[in-house]
Amino acid sequence: MNKPSFSTNSAHAVRAKIRQRRKALSFQEQSIASEALLIQLRELVDVGQANNIAIYLSNDGELNPELFIQWCWQQGINTYLPVLHPFSKGQLLFLRYHQHSQMKANIYGILEPKLSVLDIISTSDLDIIFTPLVAFDAEGNRMGMGGGFYDRTLSKWYQQFQSDINAKPRPIGLAHDCQKVERLAVQDWDIPLAKIVTPTAIYDFTV
Repeated sequence: MNKPSFSTNSAHAVRAKIRQRRKALSFQEQSIASEALLIQLRELVDVGQANNIAIYLSNDGELNPELFIQWCWQQGINTYLPVLHPFSKGQLLFLRYHQHSQMKANIYGILEPKLSVLDIISTSDLDIIFTPLVAFDAEGNRMGMGGGFYDRTLSKWYQQFQSDINAKPRPIGLAHDCQKVERLAVQDWDIPLAKIVTPTAIYDFTV
């Protein structure tokens, strides 16, 4: 996959433009998108094979997976949320999330489960990581919020994926249709995604 040259200014401009685009979606549009996402993911997730799934709570206009999370609970699928690592800056932990989880806001104002070593799962024990994103392009390149958290989390998976297409955890991006752009400028450390799901489409990429 050819990576276009990187421009910090252009990346900031794209990020700001797409964030504004998704935040402009009305409550009704967000609700319809969430319902459509549930239909897509119910067809995609093999209940018998996916026991542990990492997901996220929507923020900043992100596609809301709350209905899917509730469906996972009904199917007996364990769900986990990303938590900022308290000691390793820029790293994520994944903690079990259920109806009775005690939540707190992190430094970015995003809710996450209160840290408990009993609720932590190793990334290698996850079957799927559903990742939020700001923008994506026709080659599966993903633009996040700029912190690099998911790129670091997925770097080991990406190395394994080069020799084993079934390497776990399988990352799947979730986004509104309006977040697709023609082409993104990326850095060498940016991790592309083999699959991205929107309310109306499922994209498969060669990465």
